[in-house]
Amino acid sequence: MSRSLPPTAPSAPAPAPGRFAFLRTRGTPLGLLLAASVWIATVCNLPLWRELAQMPELHGARGLWFGISCVLMITGATAALLGLFAWRWTLKPVITLFLISAAAGAYFMLSYGVVIDPTMMVNALQTDMHETRDLLSWKMLGALLLFGGLPAWWVWRQPLQTAPVLRQLGRNLLTFVVGLAVLVGAGFSIFQPLSSLMRNHTQVRYLVNPLNSFYALGRVAAKPFGRDESKILPIGEDAHLVTPAVASAAAKPPLLLLVLGETGRAGNFALNGYGRPTTPELAGEQIVSFRNAWSCGTNTAASVPCMFSHLGKTAFEDRKANYEGLLDVVQRSGMAVLWIDNQSGCKGTCDRVPNASTTQLQVSGLCSDGECFDEILLKDLDARVKALPSERRAKGVVVVLHQMGGHGPSYYKRVPAAYKKFMPECTSNALQDCSSEQLVNSYDNTIRYTDHVLTAAIGWLKTQENTSAPAMMYVADHGESLGENNIYLHGMPYNIAPDVQKHVPWITWMSPAFEQRNHIDSACLRQRADERLTHDNYFHSVLGLLGVQTSVYKPALDLFRPCAAQRVATVADAALKQ
Repeated sequence: MSRSLPPTAPSAPAPAPGRFAFLRTRGTPLGLLLAASVWIATVCNLPLWRELAQMPELHGARGLWFGISCVLMITGATAALLGLFAWRWTLKPVITLFLISAAAGAYFMLSYGVVIDPTMMVNALQTDMHETRDLLSWKMLGALLLFGGLPAWWVWRQPLQTAPVLRQLGRNLLTFVVGLAVLVGAGFSIFQPLSSLMRNHTQVRYLVNPLNSFYALGRVAAKPFGRDESKILPIGEDAHLVTPAVASAAAKPPLLLLVLGETGRAGNFALNGYGRPTTPELAGEQIVSFRNAWSCGTNTAASVPCMFSHLGKTAFEDRKANYEGLLDVVQRSGMAVLWIDNQSGCKGTCDRVPNASTTQLQVSGLCSDGECFDEILLKDLDARVKALPSERRAKGVVVVLHQMGGHGPSYYKRVPAAYKKFMPECTSNALQDCSSEQLVNSYDNTIRYTDHVLTAAIGWLKTQENTSAPAMMYVADHGESLGENNIYLHGMPYNIAPDVQKHVPWITWMSPAFEQRNHIDSACLRQRADERLTHDNYFHSVLGLLGVQTSVYKPALDLFRPCAAQRVATVADAALKQ
């Protein structure tokens, strides 16, 4: 007789989703992106919180509420962006990108006191392998792992349940809208102090991490769409050489050495009144140091193309097309031109003239690990010049030497042992770990070595006096921060950058033959040494020195013209009296 099994209890029905089921976050895209957004808004924005904590107007309960509102704003903005990618196959990779970007941004902003804006992004994108290597450290690796690596590892271990396409699309759009609502609502609650903060402390907007990096990258990517990058417009097509009226028929052709300095602080040159003997060799030469010169930008990528442009800083930054530069005009006039680079390239300024790089040279005592000391720029310079077309050399020669100079953070790597005069020096690329004395010592050693290189360049020019009228002009592309106000290196947005990143050295040396050829009065130049100059003067001053006549030359921006005109007038007056 068979026994019948007891009836099984009916299975409990699955709970209804309910009206607010979308708020359940465990294992859902919403939960994952919220966790990531909060982590980024709080931990990864330590540089922002450090900056806000130092502002006296944000102390007390008012400051606490301001901080909480800022956290809500950053969380809302980050969640809104992540909500657009809250799909099964995209959410975790995008969150990882946000985390790693935020970790890198937090490290550099905390370590060097920099902010991340479009200018800094250009600087980062154009950094070569040697510069990148100088920035690497165990501390950087630890920060990337702590701020980005570990959270990303946690994200990838979480289960992720997504809904059907249409329902997930609705949830993603809702997340985006709610995130924006949180952003706007929190911002409105502190609108008055926030607007005041943004007016008086504009650098704060570049500390919101990693939105600052994405904004900067977007600006850089969009720039070509606002400018015609398909062609380079010619300038100075009417350029020709005009021999100075007061020069004799047998005047020797000019030989102008343009030394393009890297990371030079005008205030650290003893020639400009600095209290340490950083320029003892130049002090023995008949040079003129212009002590009030200012750069076009705060990094090489911004300054170098700008200073070789005819437009000037404002017009250059707002240009709708790209143009040829100074060297194109000089070459078009008939002169020989040569660019020798010991840095990360000429940023487009030498693309249409003869150029050479030292990066592949292997010279004992001067080069190692793919990098050379700046004295390499003078090696075999005679042969390099003689290799230029003879018919052009007969009209004049312009050679640009692009230095490694004081490029940080590894200042100690830029100087041979014989020129390390200030000790102890900082031998770490984590500059904040060095004392102020060590950091300044290591940087001042780069100025001391530049002093030697410039003096050696003058020595080489003196050997050319039998066949040429030689001269040298040294100008740095930008300055450097050495820990003042916890800011290091360079690349800050120009309008908020400290003066030490913009105040640059400008030094000239002219042989007697060059002075006579151009009738420039050195005493007059020394009297004008404290007049304000900018990189806007560079293009026109070089053309004036060389006697290049063209419609793009602006005499008013030629810093040498007043002293040349004064000397010519003096000579003319003396002739009339006789």
